[in-house]
Amino acid sequence: MCRVENRYLGWRALARRQWPLAAALVLLLLAQMVSWRGLGPGLWLQLPADLIVCLLAVLSPRRPFDAALAASIAIAGSSLLLHGFGLIRIGGDIVSLAAAMAMTAIVVRQAPRGRAALGTVSLLVAWAITGYLDRRYYADSANDFGLANLIAITVVFFGIAVGTGLYFRARDRDRRKDEATSVAAAQQAERLALARELHDVVAHYVTGIVVHSQAAEAIVDQNPDAARQVLPIITASGHEALAAMRRLVGTLRGTEASPTSRDNDELSAQIRRTVEQVGGPVRLDVQLSENVPPELAQSVIRLVQESLTNARKHAAGVRRIDVDVRTVDGSVRVRVADDGTGQHAAPVGGSGGFGLVGMRERVELLGGQFSAGPTGGSGWTVVAELPLGG
Repeated sequence: MCRVENRYLGWRALARRQWPLAAALVLLLLAQMVSWRGLGPGLWLQLPADLIVCLLAVLSPRRPFDAALAASIAIAGSSLLLHGFGLIRIGGDIVSLAAAMAMTAIVVRQAPRGRAALGTVSLLVAWAITGYLDRRYYADSANDFGLANLIAITVVFFGIAVGTGLYFRARDRDRRKDEATSVAAAQQAERLALARELHDVVAHYVTGIVVHSQAAEAIVDQNPDAARQVLPIITASGHEALAAMRRLVGTLRGTEASPTSRDNDELSAQIRRTVEQVGGPVRLDVQLSENVPPELAQSVIRLVQESLTNARKHAAGVRRIDVDVRTVDGSVRVRVADDGTGQHAAPVGGSGGFGLVGMRERVELLGGQFSAGPTGGSGWTVVAELPLGG
């Protein structure tokens, strides 16, 4: 895949990128002008073409191929014109060579392969024409450098320019790959975080609704009043699910701020509401002697929700669930244990198998430790420890 030319490089970015080249060309131009002193006024007619070529070299990152063609025409055209009229004899124009090398490196780095090759060839031919005319001028003098030397100089200097362009082209390609990999990793992390949040929120509230609905359905014929008492709980769970989904959507849109004022009393109350929404025989023990940061409190609630949801969905023969949340030695520990038979029942609504995976990922991202498994011969226990400073 070829890289498209950068036609929209801003002027400030161009200045930051090209000032070393501009400074070097100015110094070369000044040195060449000093060397012209005493060689006749005709040499100064070469100055406008050198200035044009230097300007094109500095501006070439905006339109590399166009700059290379224009510089080729300026180099070859001015040389042919001046030599044709016999106005001056160009004596090894180092400025045009340096500018041509710079543009060669830039066009090879930025332009598509075909244009890069064409631009390089045009610059090479233009400077070769200039060098050949210089050689004709020195052919009968002691300074004759010969055709072989001209070819060697052209190959060496333009080889350096092409190699430099290829090196930076490869670096640009690697950098784009690294950026693409980083973006993909960030997107995947966002998708996993969203998947965890959706699973925790939706599965918890929907499981509570289904459990209470099943309980009401089982007793509606024997005790209609008791069945009707479950309806407010189902309604509250539905409202909580909708509110949680709105908060999640608000977070995705960037309109929902992260919690900043949740204290331990509020966290304890939220854990109790979570337990009540699930229902059933749950023994809750919350002891928070150290302050739990808001961002950590949200994860504590999610861990309790998902652990209770798993117990309700998967465990068979559960008579009691123990929920213990406490701060111990600079960490907050969440422990949820049931007394089921150790055999999994068919889960309500099926199972995607993401609950334990999501909890483990959430805890590890916060620098904590997570474990889940059977307790002795029966039951299931989930333990998570989250560092308060993490």
